[in-house]
Amino acid sequence: MNYCRIIRNDVRKSRLTTMITTLFVALAAMLVSLAVILALNLAGALDRLMVQAETPHFMQMHSGPLDAEPLNSFASHHEAVDRYQILEFLNIDNGAIELNGQSLISSTQDNGFSTQSGAFDYLLDLDGAVISPAVGDIYVPVCYMQEAAMKTGDTVSVCGIPFRVAGFLRDSQMNSMLSSSKRFLVSPQDFERLRDLGTMEHLIEFRLKDLSALDAFAADYMAAGLPSNGPAVTYPLFRMLGALSDGMMIAVILLLGFLTVMIAFLCIRFTLLAQLEADYRELGVMKAIGLRVSDIKKLYLGKYAAIAAAGCTAGIVLSFLLKNLLLQNIRLNMGTGGNGPAALFLAPAGVLIVFFAILLYVNGVLGRLHKISASEAMRCGTGPMASGGAGRMALSHSHFSNVSIFLGIREVLLQKKLYGVNFTVLLFAAFLLVIPINLYTTMSSRGFVTYMGIGNCDLRIDLRQSDHLAEDAARIAREMEQDDSILRHTSLITKAFQVETPGGTVRNLLTELGDHRVFPVSYVKGQAPVSPDEIALSAMNAEELGKNPGDSLTLITGSGKQTMTVCGIYSDITNGGKTAKAAFPADSDNTVWAVIYAGLKDSSMLSQTVREYADTFPDTKVTDIRDYVAQTYGPTLNAIRMAAIAAAAVALALTGLITLLFVNMLTAKDRYSIAVMKASGFTAGDIRLQYISRFVLVSVCGVFAGILLANTVGGALASLVLSGFGAPTFRFAVNPVLSCLLCPLLMIYTAVSASLAGTKGVKKTAAGNEASNLRRCLQQDF
Repeated sequence: MNYCRIIRNDVRKSRLTTMITTLFVALAAMLVSLAVILALNLAGALDRLMVQAETPHFMQMHSGPLDAEPLNSFASHHEAVDRYQILEFLNIDNGAIELNGQSLISSTQDNGFSTQSGAFDYLLDLDGAVISPAVGDIYVPVCYMQEAAMKTGDTVSVCGIPFRVAGFLRDSQMNSMLSSSKRFLVSPQDFERLRDLGTMEHLIEFRLKDLSALDAFAADYMAAGLPSNGPAVTYPLFRMLGALSDGMMIAVILLLGFLTVMIAFLCIRFTLLAQLEADYRELGVMKAIGLRVSDIKKLYLGKYAAIAAAGCTAGIVLSFLLKNLLLQNIRLNMGTGGNGPAALFLAPAGVLIVFFAILLYVNGVLGRLHKISASEAMRCGTGPMASGGAGRMALSHSHFSNVSIFLGIREVLLQKKLYGVNFTVLLFAAFLLVIPINLYTTMSSRGFVTYMGIGNCDLRIDLRQSDHLAEDAARIAREMEQDDSILRHTSLITKAFQVETPGGTVRNLLTELGDHRVFPVSYVKGQAPVSPDEIALSAMNAEELGKNPGDSLTLITGSGKQTMTVCGIYSDITNGGKTAKAAFPADSDNTVWAVIYAGLKDSSMLSQTVREYADTFPDTKVTDIRDYVAQTYGPTLNAIRMAAIAAAAVALALTGLITLLFVNMLTAKDRYSIAVMKASGFTAGDIRLQYISRFVLVSVCGVFAGILLANTVGGALASLVLSGFGAPTFRFAVNPVLSCLLCPLLMIYTAVSASLAGTKGVKKTAAGNEASNLRRCLQQDF
């Protein structure tokens, strides 16, 4: 048997169906390939950057005076330490820094200046080389190359001192906008010129002989009582922060790929079942003349193998054409990785898995060939695709004034299995469309700050560490008390205490002190601390310490040990997700930072209020809370926005193509029924209305079911993912107009437009010829 010729002829007879099915496979293969390429390049680039820069395994930030002798002794005697250093980080007020004349006063970042390290934690140029700046030159963090549109030769002014931009730097610690600090690199001579113009912090850094000893080393550092007036950050956290923004985009693309593969399977199932239905009589004849089921299977498997091969090849080609566009951000921020050759191999390997999965799926669907009776197939000529359930929907009992609409709805109910495939595809497409949109609207919403360990306020004022920090905070609080535009405010100071772990060791616990009832955060369990012996833990701290509301823990403060009762567990995706909140009074010594939050009576006055407080208190950082979120999560939001746009395009394309495919195949399968209806007096418009009413019903049900699923199951999935970053209470902030009105209307409009286009062929069906053919078939049967 010449299988190739038979398959080729079959493809020619169903060009549109073959083309659309191939497009689905190509889209699925492209997304899978892109996800593999991007993930491997991100991991490789991040690994190479951290290896080239020799990122510290443990880094303790410290504000205030520093005695280096205990640190030197600890490092020299600890068996896990390979190398150790103390770097200076000079914090300078953002208002005193200008990039090409543009002040950084509105920046939420703590911008500081450093010299090149001599041992490890190197700052690298865009070629991956260790930088040695000349006198008068400055290297700018790569994030400002994008944000401020800077280029080599531009000018940076620091407290009126001009520097020439000699290039841009990659910082394996602080590259990500999720890191709250950014380092500018200057020469040692220029650093001395700037020394008295800012506040000095120290970065106490260690490289260990074995990274697996990190937890034990961190516990030893805390137990030794070494300087710890600031957050401690570890190698895994540096890696997570570096990967998060682009990782979110890759995760969304992977989700798109998975859903598109599922839709491709459903599309193949429908086309295959429809073809089996159309070939039912021929299948009976082939079985009657002695052809084995395995031989019949080869015909269909060969066709779908060709479709899958063409689609997968096209998908790989498209992914390689698009990869450079999507890799731009990764290459700029981290450089190129060593996984390029691996990506060239593993991306096609991932697509090959899709190819074989399609063949296995087709083979499974073809299993029903064993159930076909040769005599029954030749006698009836139609397959058992229809399922009962609407047999009692008689036209005489219908309340529909339009017969065509009634017949269309009745057909859907009679063939629930057939139209259930279309329903499921549209459900997946709606899920695909809404999930990235919901994620973007949630992260860009005002309420997202509650997942950052911050209350839902309007204004944030950061006070840098100084000897008179408490007095500065009190002065701002008094000003706010007298300000009629301020509705409420609270002052919170963060101190680094120590806590006893279940294993008997101690570690740092960044604890925010003040009244947490004014702007409450999002609590998983319990409530905000009120009494001096209560403490609330971030979700990651609670899990690590094994604590629940009602449990007690021992907090080691400057005045000794305090027994605290855990009153609540809250979401926090900042500072590594490990913070705490308490309400007991404490002195201002060793304060890590202080923040004042305020809510306005009239939010429309926010910009003016920000300017007024920035002018009145120039030594502070005054920020609109919306700008704070936008700047902190800007790259992440941009990545999710790109993924949401891509998802919308894919979902709408899938909706249109799958509807066009279904209509095309149904009208081809129903050509005898269409001929009979025409012979009975139905016009082409009446028949088209039947098909359109079917797909309107299925589209409305499928789209709204998908949106409901996205807002419930999708939200739970997002919460499950973000719980790993410290936000187990994450819930979608749904934009009802966008997600529940515009998106479904757009999808339904696309489906209706596709059904209108697909039913144009109804006009070409000749009533006489097809009806006479049908009568001849019926006479043969009886």
